[in-house]
Amino acid sequence: MAHTELDLRERRAIEDMLNAKMPVGKIAAEIGRHRSTIYREIKRNYFTDDELPYLTGYYGMNAQRLASARRARRRKLVRLEDLRKAVIAGLKEGWSPEQIAGRLGFDGHPVRVSHETIYEYVYGPDGQSEEPARYLPSRRKKRRPRYARRPRGQVFPPHRSIHERPEHVKTREAFGDWEGDLMIFERANGKMNVASLVERKTRFAVLFRNNDRSSTHFMNKLMNVMEPLPQPARRSITFDRGFEFRAWRKLKTGIGTESWFCDPQAPWQKGSVENLNKRARRYLPRDTQLAALSNRNMKAICDRLNGTPRKCLGWQTPTEAFREEMMKLR
Repeated sequence: MAHTELDLRERRAIEDMLNAKMPVGKIAAEIGRHRSTIYREIKRNYFTDDELPYLTGYYGMNAQRLASARRARRRKLVRLEDLRKAVIAGLKEGWSPEQIAGRLGFDGHPVRVSHETIYEYVYGPDGQSEEPARYLPSRRKKRRPRYARRPRGQVFPPHRSIHERPEHVKTREAFGDWEGDLMIFERANGKMNVASLVERKTRFAVLFRNNDRSSTHFMNKLMNVMEPLPQPARRSITFDRGFEFRAWRKLKTGIGTESWFCDPQAPWQKGSVENLNKRARRYLPRDTQLAALSNRNMKAICDRLNGTPRKCLGWQTPTEAFREEMMKLR
């Protein structure tokens, strides 16, 4: 799995949980990180005040500023103008980043830079003003780091295939097995989308707004939504193989929920959530302005979907069927 830096939201969560005296192992499980990551984060960004010792502690905003400053120091192509000019000159000649990096060493340039660093600059925010990407021999909208490129078969291993699901999930006999998907909207909404979940036995639907399509962000938001349910009510979720779901391992370590995946290009295998998306589009067309959609609006849409009698439930509503199953767990 690709390395990702801690963000401000995670650092604020760490601050809150440290203030609540939670152990580091529990904090790591809550935000879906390894405990060594949390230990290292606290050690690097701990604030110490010798004059006012009571102010000593970990602060999320301060930690974010310290981390950003360290990253800025690492960015050679931002700090060193001569190096940046040499790299851009090579790009304008039609050279690839690998050729530029190699030539810098051959010419004995006082500072070396790797081709990966050049790519990061070209596609990153620091290089946007000069638009160096237009000089690349082959250009992409964005580029993943080399270590993040993994065949989908490794991201979604065979033992997580939909065909390996227990029989009770396939037959809808048991309660607590869900299907999940993302509803995508017009480009004007940016990365914002709506996540859709449906419980397979009761057809109970959950919709929530999601502000980022990154897998880590989505899985953290999903865990926050699902965690209030008792464990038997959130045993598994079936997804398609979209890369929004590549951080699926967080579900098992975070809230104990198993993940299953459809075959490639076979989203119809999770037909319940596909059907939910179709019905939800009546209230959430593709041109919906998601930024103006409040939590109250989302709840009203869910209530309407869950309050509609369903033939497959003997004309019960999903809300009634879901409540019955929840009562059995008490």
